[in-house]
Amino acid sequence: MKHLILLAFLSATCVLRPSAFAAEQRPNILFIFSDDHAQHAISAYGSKVNQTPNIDRLAREGARFKNSFVANSICTPSRATLLTGQYSHLNGVPVFNRFDGARDNVAKHLQTGGYYTGIIGKWHLGSDPTGFDRWIVLPGQGEYWNPTFLVLGHKLTIAGHCTDITTELGLEFLKTRPQGKPFFLMLHQKAPHRAWEPTERHIAMFKDKVIPEPDTLWDDYSTRPAALPANEQTVAKDLTRRDLKLDPPADLKGPALNQWLNVKPMELTVGGKTLTGKALVKWKYQRYMRDYLACVQGVDDGVGKVLEYLDQTGLATNTIVIYSADNGWYLGDLGLYDKRFMYEPGLNVPLLVRGPGIKAGIVPEQFVANIDLAPTFLDLAGLPIPASMQGRSLVPLLRGETPADWRSSFYYRYYHDPGHHNTAAHYGVRTATHKLIHYWKKNAYELFDLTKDPAEQHNLLYSDAEAKQPAVAAKFVELKAEIARLQEQYKDDGQYADASTWPAGSADGPFDAYKPAGTKTVAEAIAATVSQ
Repeated sequence: MKHLILLAFLSATCVLRPSAFAAEQRPNILFIFSDDHAQHAISAYGSKVNQTPNIDRLAREGARFKNSFVANSICTPSRATLLTGQYSHLNGVPVFNRFDGARDNVAKHLQTGGYYTGIIGKWHLGSDPTGFDRWIVLPGQGEYWNPTFLVLGHKLTIAGHCTDITTELGLEFLKTRPQGKPFFLMLHQKAPHRAWEPTERHIAMFKDKVIPEPDTLWDDYSTRPAALPANEQTVAKDLTRRDLKLDPPADLKGPALNQWLNVKPMELTVGGKTLTGKALVKWKYQRYMRDYLACVQGVDDGVGKVLEYLDQTGLATNTIVIYSADNGWYLGDLGLYDKRFMYEPGLNVPLLVRGPGIKAGIVPEQFVANIDLAPTFLDLAGLPIPASMQGRSLVPLLRGETPADWRSSFYYRYYHDPGHHNTAAHYGVRTATHKLIHYWKKNAYELFDLTKDPAEQHNLLYSDAEAKQPAVAAKFVELKAEIARLQEQYKDDGQYADASTWPAGSADGPFDAYKPAGTKTVAEAIAATVSQ
């Protein structure tokens, strides 16, 4: 019966749109996207805490971008930027808003241009995907274990771990896609997003490992009082019992259980010892990092399986493989977990690209960003890039070229204030040597010399005496002017600066219109897309 269902599925999907190009002239594009994967949790980027051999393979065989940034380091806005090639103020998703599926997006252009398009895994944009021939996505954030997926009109619960299932769904897409035309697949993992629930096999890999602490784990924020002291995403104070996987009392249920799990413990008994203060922070860091890294390992395994399939089938010769993440992430850096702040760990994301025409082992140093991904997909496909996209194709960089007019500064803006973790709203500019951050609601600035202070410990504007030094004062004026120039260039008039102007609708649902289909296997999940 399963074979008959899949045969019917293949027949249904083989009604193809006309293509303007022969399939062999254009590459397949496989975009693998993880959630909250820190650049410095990849060994190809010099990780001190883990090894990622399969993702590293992309770096060896292709390009590893050294300076890859996000325009707004938070899940849903990054995904809207990925699809549109636009900053948040233009794509209508400054925070956790519902993305308007009627908007133009890169998948629509690829679809009409002759590509068979698909998205599998985490979507987190609230609306049904548009521009995709096949889609199987998680509702909202999704679950790690026995996750429910959505296809048009239906919910499918699949037994197992979300990372493994998403990988298998991606492989099934590759196996059952219609032949004779190129494909564009967005394979989006939920991991390693909070609540960091890895498989047992990956827990075992890190169980007895001692993870090195970052130099800034004990940061006291002494020169950065505007926003950091009030934030609620610290390892020391803000990890919950749920995050730390503490076992609740057996008799707790319902709201009382949730209340217990959401407590942020400041004293714990571990192995017969009562931990407080610095000893407790060290224990929390190890607990958090082991789970986070075990989730990363699942993603790396999935990348390995996909690359192996491409090799075995010969698809590797004509498939561009791109790996990235929606946000940067803090691995205890500045004492933090999560993302949001414009400091380097949250601003930087991995970006690795391998495939035909891409030089092996290159490390482009130009500033690139998630606004550039949609234009790059279109350029790789030989399709025109619409003027509405604010990014620029990375194809010249992938060829090893160094365009003289490439950007030398990057503009960032974060809106979600008030919001999760009490992260203050801010915007800023990053250059090769400096960074200026403006917390606009507080009218406070931070200026860093990244050549002398790469860990961003010393705000040059903290002391009046230092701020008035000619070199510092001149740099401050220069970077404020650069922010103004970039805001004009990107048409940012501050329309979402006030929370009252944020668009309505939630990226987390509701999804009440979806009917349970009751299927339990990957094959049945794929077959269910016939209903689309």
